[in-house]
Amino acid sequence: MKERSITEDTSGFVILSEYMPDIIQEIRYHSTYNFIGERIDGYEDPCALLTINAARALKSAAKELYVKGYMIKVFDAYRPSSAVKHFMLWGIEDTDFRMKPYFYPELEKQELFAKGYIAKKSSHSRGSAVDITIIDMKTGKEVDMGSPFDLFSTLSHPDCRDVTEEQFDNRMFLQSTMIRNGFLPLDCEWWHFVLEDEPYPNTYFTFPVSFSVLRR
Repeated sequence: MKERSITEDTSGFVILSEYMPDIIQEIRYHSTYNFIGERIDGYEDPCALLTINAARALKSAAKELYVKGYMIKVFDAYRPSSAVKHFMLWGIEDTDFRMKPYFYPELEKQELFAKGYIAKKSSHSRGSAVDITIIDMKTGKEVDMGSPFDLFSTLSHPDCRDVTEEQFDNRMFLQSTMIRNGFLPLDCEWWHFVLEDEPYPNTYFTFPVSFSVLRR
């Protein structure tokens, strides 16, 4: 197995909104509306960054969805190692449960790591993973997937059948589109996809989520 490397090199990345001007973004970890309840370390700007390889594949998926009447909405993309550290430190803090009713009502904090919802080494930090949903252009609303982004529950598993048939079909529609365009799904989150042919499969990046780091 190839040894993992850590770097601040931004040369293989793009600002997604510049590469895909029509992309919709709601960068949750730059806000306080997330499972921790505060802005996450390393998210300096509300922007999505991706490797050029992943951005190219996502753009292909977006074109396919567009002709069918949908647009992609991004919740998270590249995630710096400092954000993962923030998650880990929060996980061992025993008294902070302020967002539990909204994001992990059925689980204890430590279970979020054991069950794979939060990774100690995140694929997001390799720069080719995205958390997304789709917007129906006719209504301007998110397509109903049966559970919201970052609800850590079996209800969010893509193959969960405790959702309606329409909600399940919506998940499979998104999943099949992403697979056709080179992404792999995650078995516990319907919104998470990682590029199958990652350019940096053993590299974890540390630079912040910021417009300026890619414009130097």
